[in-house]
Amino acid sequence: MRTFIHTTHPARVVLGSGTVSRLAGEVRRLGGGRVLLVTSGGPGTAAARGRVRDELGDLVGAEFGGAVAHTPVEVTEEALAVLRAADADCLVSVGGGSTTGLSKALALRTDLPQVIVPTTYAGSEATPVLGETRDGRKAVSSSPAVLPETVVYDVDLTLSLPLSLSVTSGLNAMAHAVEALYSADADPVTDRLALDAIGLVARALPRLAADPADREARTGLLRAAWLAGTCAATAGTGLHHRLCHVLGGLGLPHAQTHSVILPHVIACNAPSAPDVTRRIARALDVPDAASGLYDLVASLGGPTSLRALGLPESGLAGAAGLGVAAPYPNPGERTVEDVLHVLTDAWHGRRPHGPVTTEAVLARLTEQVVDSFAQSPDPRLRDLLTGLVRHLHAYVAELDVSQAEWSHAIGFLTETGQLSSPARQEFVLLSDVLGISSAVDVLTNSRTPDTTPSAVLGPFYVEGPPEAPHGSVISAGLPGTPLWVDVTVTDTAGEPLGDAVVDVWQADEDGFYDLQLPDLEEPVLRARLRTDSEGRVTFWSILPSHYPIPGDGPVGRMLTAADRHHYRAPHVHFMVSAPGHRRLITQLFVSDGAHLDSDTVFGVKDPLVVDFAPRTGATPDGRVVDGEWRLLNHTFRVAALAG
Repeated sequence: MRTFIHTTHPARVVLGSGTVSRLAGEVRRLGGGRVLLVTSGGPGTAAARGRVRDELGDLVGAEFGGAVAHTPVEVTEEALAVLRAADADCLVSVGGGSTTGLSKALALRTDLPQVIVPTTYAGSEATPVLGETRDGRKAVSSSPAVLPETVVYDVDLTLSLPLSLSVTSGLNAMAHAVEALYSADADPVTDRLALDAIGLVARALPRLAADPADREARTGLLRAAWLAGTCAATAGTGLHHRLCHVLGGLGLPHAQTHSVILPHVIACNAPSAPDVTRRIARALDVPDAASGLYDLVASLGGPTSLRALGLPESGLAGAAGLGVAAPYPNPGERTVEDVLHVLTDAWHGRRPHGPVTTEAVLARLTEQVVDSFAQSPDPRLRDLLTGLVRHLHAYVAELDVSQAEWSHAIGFLTETGQLSSPARQEFVLLSDVLGISSAVDVLTNSRTPDTTPSAVLGPFYVEGPPEAPHGSVISAGLPGTPLWVDVTVTDTAGEPLGDAVVDVWQADEDGFYDLQLPDLEEPVLRARLRTDSEGRVTFWSILPSHYPIPGDGPVGRMLTAADRHHYRAPHVHFMVSAPGHRRLITQLFVSDGAHLDSDTVFGVKDPLVVDFAPRTGATPDGRVVDGEWRLLNHTFRVAALAG
């Protein structure tokens, strides 16, 4: 049992397209009437700043446009003087982490309400964390007082954000999510949010690289920023953020530093947090979290080395010392040497490697097999084969299938194939009892309410059944309650379809098909009839019975081992082929029959459960029947072929 405490920080989030139009209303909702607008000269934000000014209109009492990275205290003092001179009663910031940081610093000193309008994806607007720089050192504090009252996410304001900044700020958000997973204060809620955020970033950034105007990708990044920031607000941050703040104090750009450092911290923490590392890898959809993230950054043209960001090699030792001087919570204790190793690899831009795990080896194997089909000239064949490989590999990995178990499975499949013949389709039976036949049927033959539902073909159909005229008796004297079948075939408008071919087949009173009765010389309880001009087919048969599927083969033994019953609900099979229309394969089930709720091949559908009505006395064609007989009336509606 996992014991945890979860704290939810109050926040109002407005996310969508055009949401900045609600900005003035959000300010007034907070009681604001005179706004200090906090901005910066950041690239790509001029249009956003102009839009915000227009939406606020007369609410803007003053604007401070000097926000810079890492929130130097001297800049905060300048902004504070402007705020007081304007007698502002509300803060609105628009931009990235610099403007958000300055707004937080002002709120901490004045307790004014804040409305944050992010134009990047860092997510700091959702955290109670404030980093401020004084004398070249960045100090970090946490206080609910710096949390904004409202965050307005407008995807329209992010469309002009350059791809390079989109990448680094998205990875900044991912860093919040990753560190939340490491935290001792993590809980099931933050875990789920963090993994969702990681996956959103990993999927959205490649889409943006292909099309920077992809609105769905940018919306996904805004959601990720919010989720990741929420996680950081609840679970806190660790070694990664500690190092980024140290390096920020040395003058390195904040978001770019996150992109460089994060893969190396993941690699460093992997031995101490293997489960977290595996979950990060799954969210990224890569074999190894550290190298996979590095590869993602590199593929997007993001920064991969501290050297490229301007840090001199001589600064590594000092940064390592500062990194452990006031360490953040982290899985496993980290020495100066550990941190120096992380920073050195990051400075050189080396591709990190996680531990050689079984999962990583299996993942590489899967990719090798998938890649072997990459040159298939048939795209559909390639998709089918590679999808099969991925699912089968995931199955054996998830269930830790042993060599003995797989050998048994191979033997099972071999015997299934050896037992299959024109008279007994054991592989079809296996597909049926696993529900695969019904699943494929749903995908292939999903029909409108105007058509008759389809059902599985089953293992006992035989091509070319004997032709029979209307009114025939297809039971050939077998015992059972007589059944008069009178069915009509129409199109979806109810117009009868003449000359449609209707194949029928069923089991006898004891539950056997003719294929299972070697003493029979001719086909029994199966026939091919053709509809008349009114779309009708009539014949005599016998009332079908519930029956067990063959239990003497591998499929039957599997069901027995799993304590599943072998029985099918009583039914008659129909295959309807009408010119110009889709072929219908279906079954009609006896409404008072057994196992309707537990048919072993999952073939029962409610519209196919019909009355086989009890009757006595005169029959439709004048046949004399002693005692009870049954009547089946039904209309099959079939769809026209497309085009």
